[in-house]
Amino acid sequence: MNRDFDEWLSGFRETIADYEYYVDFGKVFNNVDSLKLELNILNSLIGSKHIEQDFEQVLTRYPETLHCIPILLAKREAEIKAMDSDGAFCYDFSRLSYPIEQYKVFMRKTGLFDLMEHHIIHSLLDYVTGVEVGLDSNGRKNRGGHLMERLVEQYLVRAGFVENSTYYKEMYIRDIEAKWNIDLSAISNNGQAEKRFDFVVRGEDKIYGIETNFYSSSGSKLNETARSYKTLTLETRELPYFDFVWITDGKGWSSAKRNLKETFDVLTNLYNIKDLEDGTVQRILV
Repeated sequence: MNRDFDEWLSGFRETIADYEYYVDFGKVFNNVDSLKLELNILNSLIGSKHIEQDFEQVLTRYPETLHCIPILLAKREAEIKAMDSDGAFCYDFSRLSYPIEQYKVFMRKTGLFDLMEHHIIHSLLDYVTGVEVGLDSNGRKNRGGHLMERLVEQYLVRAGFVENSTYYKEMYIRDIEAKWNIDLSAISNNGQAEKRFDFVVRGEDKIYGIETNFYSSSGSKLNETARSYKTLTLETRELPYFDFVWITDGKGWSSAKRNLKETFDVLTNLYNIKDLEDGTVQRILV
């Protein structure tokens, strides 16, 4: 049955975000808790009238507090490079590697001394909690991908498939070949590529490799994905024992619909969430 691309695309969703999508507070609290003692020691610098001298005393007595400095600038790396008219310097915050005076330069020029000395904040624990929330927002794209995977998996289970029996998660080409004794060299570049499918389903006489994703916003990644999956489709279309299935959704595709349509025109098994709701899994994965 021929499908109308524009009609199919019109059914894409704006979001599949649940309440835990926005911030992983468990991760945030764990990260802050791991620095609680050091941050409480550094709290003694808030409102200090002699912050450079007090900072030196803190580092001398508690050098482990140095580990906390990067997160105050929303950085997780232990090494931070900085440069100005005086030149460049690579700071090491994993241990007290340089004279304390050098770390004072960093604190002064980054504005961290001002932040604490002028009582702009009242608690480094609260401050770092806010920083961690901000950093965690960067993980939403990954969480969005996992949300789509969980959604697809729900439909696999509803269709009667059983994990590690009739469907498998995150399976590499080499493992698929070994498990079912099939040749996928057409898509592995003769064993050179490390392609992994989100799900692999064992049908009655065919293996299905499934990719899932959800894009709520636009970006170059969408065009790249559509092109690569078009190539994958063309590479597998002559294999009688293997079918590629792509399940995607999200309003982000509106900006990349031309590339998506190119894949739609060659990939029969390209579906969205509405297709899942209409029973696609039961019909095709047999």
